[in-house]
Formats: sequence, C-alpha cells, structure tokens
Amino acid sequence: MGLRTKVRTAINKKWRYPMQTYRPKNLRTPQNLIQITSAWVGLEQVIEDILERFDIQRDRCIEFGTEFCYSTVALSNYFKQVIGVDLFTGDEHSGYKEDHYEKTSKSVAPFDNIELIQSDYRDYIKQDDTQYDFAHVDIIHTYEGTYECGLWAVEHSKCCVFHDTESFVEVRQAVFDLAKHTGKRLYNYPRHHGLGIIV
Repeated sequence: MGLRTKVRTAINKKWRYPMQTYRPKNLRTPQNLIQITSAWVGLEQVIEDILERFDIQRDRCIEFGTEFCYSTVALSNYFKQVIGVDLFTGDEHSGYKEDHYEKTSKSVAPFDNIELIQSDYRDYIKQDDTQYDFAHVDIIHTYEGTYECGLWAVEHSKCCVFHDTESFVEVRQAVFDLAKHTGKRLYNYPRHHGLGIIV
C-alpha cells in the first residue's frame, strides 16, 4: 500500500468517529511552563477556557502519561494538586527511553502541587478510587490502552481530555466509543495533534 493510499485510508477512518469541534473563546498562556520540546505545546492555551466553559472545580487533577511533564506543569497552574502517573521509560509511539523518573522529578520540584508516581496505569487504577475534577490521558496510543485508562478517568473525573485525537485514529475511535458508552458530551479541539474532551 502506497503512502497516498495509507493517508487516504487514515482520513476515511477518522471521519467514522465524528466529534463536535471545540471552539475556545479565549486562549490564555499560563504563567508557569517549562521549556522543553513537547507535542503538547499550544494546548496549554485552551485549558482555562475548558475549565471555565464546563464549570470545572480546581482542586484535583490526574494525568496519565506525563513524559517529561510539559502538560503536567501547564495543568499545575490551575489545580491545587496534580498527580502525574507514568512509567518514565517511553513507549512504542513516543520512543523508548532510559528511566528518567529521577531527572523528571527534579525538573518539577519547584512546583509543590505536583506529585509524580512511577507506575503503569493498569496498576495505578486498581488502587485509586479518588474522584478528580479533571483528568488527562496521553498514554500509548492504542485503542485498548486509551479505552481502558480512559474509562477509569472518565468515571473518576468531571472532565477528561485525551491528546492525539487528530494524530492517531485508534485514540479518536476510543474517545468516540467512551463518550458513547458513558453517555457524556464529546468535543474535539483539532489543533496541536487534537484534544478530545469528554464532559
């Protein structure tokens, strides 16, 4: 199969999972950010708009897939507590890496409302029954992983966002199916690789 055919097939698959486009009224850059390369750059500007539009409280936030914590620090501007869960060794989509938990922990040490937990999401969700105001899922971009982690996150938060709905059709499909399964509203912010929003 040639590249053009692969691209056309991916686009056709994506449109099987339609999402209402999220149009922010205000884009705002949070005060605290870290200067690292991240596929999440740009999405930090839409978070406050989402919180305001859906009247989300700002106490607790959980994030699955923190990588080097760009999004974690961005979210820490808006919540009293942010928990970041990650293996800190990468995956097949972000690239495998040496364990960088200690180094990443030091980089976010100035932000005392961030707690990093080195764990597989499958192990973590078995032992946490906390309700969160906001959740972010940006783990390995498979349908199964996104759906399994996402179902827990949607059931344990008032608003859950998913990165890469424009880059990975499997993520888009999982987010579409999660909204259908839970009966919640679904939006998609199509910029910066896509951010699915279930609320």
